[in-house]
Amino acid sequence: MDTCPRLTSPPAREPPPLPVEITAAIVDRLTFNGTIIETGTDSYRLAQSRARAEQNTN
Repeated sequence: MDTCPRLTSPPAREPPPLPVEITAAIVDRLTFNGTIIETGTDSYRLAQSRARAEQNTN
């Protein structure tokens, strides 16, 4: 018979989202003094953002 209690961890939860200021600071730190390489390809995200902005202004 097993008399030793089993240690169980609580269920994993996702951490809360970071505030915008912290996210901007992290991106700033990652790109500071770095080299940004432009690949010459079209950005899908940029095109989608521009299309959404265009729809919102009409």
